[in-house]
Amino acid sequence: MTLRAETGVNADERPWRYTPVACAQCGVVVSVAKFSSQHTSVQWPVSAVRGCAEFSAAGGASALIPTCASLRDSIEDAVAAGRVEVLPP
Repeated sequence: MTLRAETGVNADERPWRYTPVACAQCGVVVSVAKFSSQHTSVQWPVSAVRGCAEFSAAGGASALIPTCASLRDSIEDAVAAGRVEVLPP
């Protein structure tokens, strides 16, 4: 890893980048990196957790829900359309 002089932090040398994906149902936006057909990394900002329709329906207890099915479908659609690239780790 290289050190960024301006911040003193290690530069990210991984070959992937996160891509924003909006949920087709409620419109929340998360960041997605896809490493294989089975491996997807999703970063949920607080605003997305609070705005997710499926999490809200569960009373906001998002930790008790294994996934948001609507967002999963939106990610799969983004991959099929080529908006999210599948990259190796």
